[in-house]
Amino acid sequence: MSEMANTDPEGIDAVRMTWNVWPRTKVEASKCVIPLAATIAPIRPHPDIPTLPYAPLRCRTCSAALNAFARVDFVAKIWICPFCYQRNHFPPHYAMISETNLPCELYPQYTTVQYTLQPDPNNPSSAPQLPPVFVFVLDTCMIEEELEFVKSAMKQAIGLLPENALVGFVSFGTQAHVHELGFSDMSKVYVFRGNKEITKEQVLEQLGLGAAGRRPTAGYPKGLQNGFTNTGVNRFLLPASDCEFTLNSLLDELQTDQWPVQAGHRASRCTGVALSVAAGLLGACLPGTGARIVALVGGPCTEGPGTIVSKDLSEPVRSHKDLDKDAAPYFKKAVKFYDSLAKQLVSQGHVLDLFASALDQVCHGRNSGSPIIFKLLFLCLNLN
Repeated sequence: MSEMANTDPEGIDAVRMTWNVWPRTKVEASKCVIPLAATIAPIRPHPDIPTLPYAPLRCRTCSAALNAFARVDFVAKIWICPFCYQRNHFPPHYAMISETNLPCELYPQYTTVQYTLQPDPNNPSSAPQLPPVFVFVLDTCMIEEELEFVKSAMKQAIGLLPENALVGFVSFGTQAHVHELGFSDMSKVYVFRGNKEITKEQVLEQLGLGAAGRRPTAGYPKGLQNGFTNTGVNRFLLPASDCEFTLNSLLDELQTDQWPVQAGHRASRCTGVALSVAAGLLGACLPGTGARIVALVGGPCTEGPGTIVSKDLSEPVRSHKDLDKDAAPYFKKAVKFYDSLAKQLVSQGHVLDLFASALDQVCHGRNSGSPIIFKLLFLCLNLN
């Protein structure tokens, strides 16, 4: 572990560990103050990582890719998987492999490689490469200055997205609003009540994405020739190059939540409903694709499903002591709701990035949250 002292401690493998020397006995392990852990960033860019213009060779049992740790029999043209020890034969295009003629993935210094997968021209059923998908979910229960910071960050982030990346937009406060970006003649919004739990089927029905609301069309939706056939895609999700102006106009007109807030009370923030609607939208339009929800949240959920604290400011947000004493009245119900939402996203193959900052609650400046959201947002986009 000598590389821990280097300027690039994560190295080519993007792995950072909390130890320098692995404890050999239980006594040594018990003396470790910091828990043994490792962080892995599989998509971290590095100049020494080679890019291979072909598909990885996979184990027929566990699907692990051929790598530098595999044992190779150059005479019999066989490699042994280091994970399941399955013996695999090399395909014909590896016939020239030898100890002096190795493919890149078997070089000992290339413990991490990346592949550029090309569509097979001989296979007409080969699926085209799908563009990345982002649904931005923006909290409007903020002061004007904070909201302006976040809107400015979103505009710059959308401008940095690939032109073919699909983008959707949901805003929320007391209610959740789904913006139909494909309707460019005027601002068209679908409103969901924030104090009522809504099922995936109800989301689809209200958005017109249910079986009765879908209208079949010939070919692909306008502007989308990426293999998507659901007609709901071009209503709520558009390529960044097509909807950037519309989104910027929406953000310019977007104001803080207009519902009145009583003195001594928190704003009504229906985070749970907004995330449910975004998840339902992606599940209907793009199931099983690499899509992610980017949620920018300015405070705790106080309305509807997923509520973690009451609106009365005299009741503080629950602490770890409250959780230990089972004195957090909203905790169990909120955990149940967010667990079900997580299972839905996993089944759909989608990701939720939740960016939240409320540093005023730990004696920092009230406006210090927005720059952090700004930085985290660009971090998320750079990783994609």
